[in-house]
Amino acid sequence: MALAKELMGYPLTSKRPLLVWSASHFKKRTQPTQLSIKPFDRRPRTSKSGVVAAISEDLVKTLRFNTTTGDRKSEEEEKAAVKFKVRAVVTVRNKNKEDFKETLVKHLDAFGDKIGRNIVLELVSTELDPKTNMPKKSNAAVLKDWSKKSKTKAERVHYTAEFTVDAAFGSPGAITVMNKHQKEFFLESITIEGFAVGPVHFPCNSWVQSQKDHPEKRIFFTNQPFLPSETPDGLKKLRERELKNLRGDGSGVRKLSDRIYDFDVYNDLGNPDKSSELSRPKLGGKEIPYPRRCRTGRHPTDTDKEAESRVEKPLPMYVPRDEQFEETKQKTFAAGRLKAVLHHLVPSLKASILAEDFADFGEIDGLYKEGLLLKLGFQDEIFNKFPLPKAIVNTLQESSKGLLKYDTPKILSKDKNAWLRDDEFARQAIAGINPVNIERVRTFPPVSNLDPEIYGPQHSALTSDHIIGHLDGLSVQQALEENRLYMLNYHDIFLPFLDRINALDGRKAYATRTIFFLTRLGTLKPVAIELSLPPHGPNHRSKRVVTPPVDATSNWVWQLAKAHVSSNDAGIHQLVNHWLRTHACLEPFILAAHRQMSAMHPIFKLLDPHMRYTLEINALARQSLISADGVIEEGFTAGSYGMEMSAAAYKSSWRFDMEGLPADLIRRGIAVPDPTKPHGLKLLIEDYPYANDGLLLWSAIQTWVRTYVERYYPNPNLIKTDSELQSWYSESINVGHADLRDAEWWPKLNTVDDLASILTTLIWLASAQHAALNFGQYPYGGYVPNRPPLMRRLIPDESDPEYASFISDPEKFYFSAMPSLLQTSKFMAVVDTLSTHSPDEEYIGERQQPSIWTGDAEIVDAFYGFAAEIGRIEKEIEERNSDPDRRNRCGAGVLPYELLVPSSEPGVTCRGVPNSVSI
Repeated sequence: MALAKELMGYPLTSKRPLLVWSASHFKKRTQPTQLSIKPFDRRPRTSKSGVVAAISEDLVKTLRFNTTTGDRKSEEEEKAAVKFKVRAVVTVRNKNKEDFKETLVKHLDAFGDKIGRNIVLELVSTELDPKTNMPKKSNAAVLKDWSKKSKTKAERVHYTAEFTVDAAFGSPGAITVMNKHQKEFFLESITIEGFAVGPVHFPCNSWVQSQKDHPEKRIFFTNQPFLPSETPDGLKKLRERELKNLRGDGSGVRKLSDRIYDFDVYNDLGNPDKSSELSRPKLGGKEIPYPRRCRTGRHPTDTDKEAESRVEKPLPMYVPRDEQFEETKQKTFAAGRLKAVLHHLVPSLKASILAEDFADFGEIDGLYKEGLLLKLGFQDEIFNKFPLPKAIVNTLQESSKGLLKYDTPKILSKDKNAWLRDDEFARQAIAGINPVNIERVRTFPPVSNLDPEIYGPQHSALTSDHIIGHLDGLSVQQALEENRLYMLNYHDIFLPFLDRINALDGRKAYATRTIFFLTRLGTLKPVAIELSLPPHGPNHRSKRVVTPPVDATSNWVWQLAKAHVSSNDAGIHQLVNHWLRTHACLEPFILAAHRQMSAMHPIFKLLDPHMRYTLEINALARQSLISADGVIEEGFTAGSYGMEMSAAAYKSSWRFDMEGLPADLIRRGIAVPDPTKPHGLKLLIEDYPYANDGLLLWSAIQTWVRTYVERYYPNPNLIKTDSELQSWYSESINVGHADLRDAEWWPKLNTVDDLASILTTLIWLASAQHAALNFGQYPYGGYVPNRPPLMRRLIPDESDPEYASFISDPEKFYFSAMPSLLQTSKFMAVVDTLSTHSPDEEYIGERQQPSIWTGDAEIVDAFYGFAAEIGRIEKEIEERNSDPDRRNRCGAGVLPYELLVPSSEPGVTCRGVPNSVSI
């Protein structure tokens, strides 16, 4: 019995499992540092020899003597002579719903499995066979009972396979999988049981394609992290081969089943074959610098050989197979309110309601109470067109009386009229959906950086006389010296595009500057708004300053001016801060990570949850959000010039070294370095909810990352000589951000500090920064008067023909300047979908398979410490939202600031920080 146990992997001499990895891998790698999470202690994890056999040395010694001849055999010969079996438990995730074709193929595969078309696995050792100098391998084993379990309805199905290995096999380091079925399957994990080391885990989380589509065996590595220089001999070639497969050769049209990561420019946003009006410039290159996106290899258009042909909805865009939304996420995304209905609805209604304006605020309220179809009286007409039995149509009509009825946005939940107030307008600049543009005024009047020969005088039209009466008795100079003046400045980004924007049908915009004064209560108040247009001749009035109202007429002018500021703000928020800085600029780092770093690399393991779904959501954005005639063009002031504005911001102001939160706050003049303060910063606006909460998360991420990095890089030389790490960072810059690769501000990658800073910035952008900019879009922007995404009229003055109609009915004029009913409804539908958390969301401090995502137990412990810190931060944020001294997040009718609260339920919640840019 004891011998049988020994052969199955249980040592005779000890109850504790022996350990696999070499002593060199676990040498002490960090010195104590002042961190919020206590650095973990290193525990000895090695055997005396550094390598553990499949069975114990005592048993090998008893077998080494040949009892028949009396000869003593070599250790390797004796181990090879001893065979024993180990078992694999393979977890496959089923789809919840299958279409007819998928069900049919599933049945065919079940039959095929019975006659030998199986799933075949093979274990690969970390060691080389001394005779062949090739990795040691087990026999090939097939998954058992596939056909028997083919009808199982559970989400996860567990299969087994049995391997035979010899005692000299060493430790398993990889497993290959060959799918001889017709249909792909999702392999979640494999656990090998029966080795003396205890269970060996292979986190897979990948689609395994049929052999007919992809003949090569799939390679999966254990959860044990290895730097390239530490890769066991038996895994070196497999590590290189897997990366080569993921890189591809840069040619060919990608199939949806491919797993190839490559770069390309943004040349697929237009559709010149459909119409010359839908042609769009290529983004990326010397003419218009831009980050790179994932290459699809589609053929060029007939009209423009530089443009890539389009794939229109509902056909899918290529992203590597494992980057596609999983079923739950896909279902949530597809359930956007206008997904099926509006695409059939709009053509029949567009002519009727395109030009329809809201008559009053009550009509906007009707979108939340009645829904669009009922409000317009179109519901019966639409359903009568459906080719369905009358009984079904009646049921649909009854169940959808609120079709396209929207939830009341959170901005209206505590005080329906709060958005009209100046203090709420100012509060949203530091606690709303775009809290990253406000900056301290260093010079008054502000000065433009644009070419004065093209865009007129650089100095603003703002003067001290405009604001002196609103500074609580301070002079302008005193207000500057006391750090009391702040600004939203959209002048330089909008002005070069205004002539083209204002020539578009139904689009009118200014380039705005808004000056705020910081009161002694710590709140902001707007004191002046400058509205600029391009100069057209010496007598043209190109600049106008609007100040807080003193009568009825100036009140309406002031409200319209604030609406134009909000429209500027909404456009820059969406095109620059949200899309460019979190979605587009992260994509090159993700592509390069998959191409250059093995799944075994500890840094890849760290970044993995922060890359989830980003390539897919970016591809969907190229298909329908940022494309020609897409949602962004239709819904925002910049129209067809929006992406060119985004590119202009990338060229003129994006800097990776300024994307971390502390650096950004210092750049905008909102904070100054102060080593005596928490986080090493002093905030000049003390009650700045985004910055206050953001610094808590930044610090936690920084602590976790530094702890992790120090574990694997005890000295700088390991960073400098890490070929995969250096290739990742180099390719991210030189290929992914090729147009800015010569910029001097790119951080170096030579030290632990360098690496920790780069990784902290990337994780911050993917998690907290994106969450702060995304999940409040419907709660704040779903009520369009609060943040109109576009404006359709300029503000008339006394010399304008429209001035008389403005004076006679200012409310009617106000709504004629706002988005139309159709524009509003479509915009609300999109931001509702984009603000929605999926049920399968992973939030910061969470990971799939949290105890086995890495084989480094100390790192698992440290991650649980990080998760505990995230939980503590959540409680602190909740306490802040109940503190009456924090007037920018607590008070009568004031919304709490919850966008950086780490956790959330599914749906539109205005809170929750997912690990990645996943929507």
